[in-house]
Amino acid sequence: MTDEILATVSASAPRRWLGVGVMALLGALLLYVAFAIPPGKFLWQAFLVVLGLAALALAEKTRRATERVIELTAEGLRDSAGEMVASIEQIDRIERGTFAMKPSNGFLVRLKTPRARRWLPGLWWATGRRVGIGGVTPGSQTKFMAQMLEAMLAERN
Repeated sequence: MTDEILATVSASAPRRWLGVGVMALLGALLLYVAFAIPPGKFLWQAFLVVLGLAALALAEKTRRATERVIELTAEGLRDSAGEMVASIEQIDRIERGTFAMKPSNGFLVRLKTPRARRWLPGLWWATGRRVGIGGVTPGSQTKFMAQMLEAMLAERN
């Protein structure tokens, strides 16, 4: 097997920073409301603080995750950190229809066997036998990758 990269999907800079910025702004606004205009009950204030910190943590996780790139090789899908997303042998089919439960501008990979849950916000997620590729990625890149994967699966079968 070769290690040649056949297609890549990476987060576009404007979408990446818009997603991270909106999530960070939400976190900052929740914290501002919690301390500048505190609600009457302490539990509501604690709720706002926890929600604000969670939004800031999610913004940071999204920033780190979208630094990676998803690569399609002859072995399967992996990310630029070397983590295998799905091997070609595991992939059962690709879903990219309008009503498929897939990420924005992305596609869904159905696996033959379940894999461990994983989530890189804005790039890909995996739960059970489903792997979603996309999010803050350009639709042209994910469409090309999905078409390449479909051709590889047709060739395999």
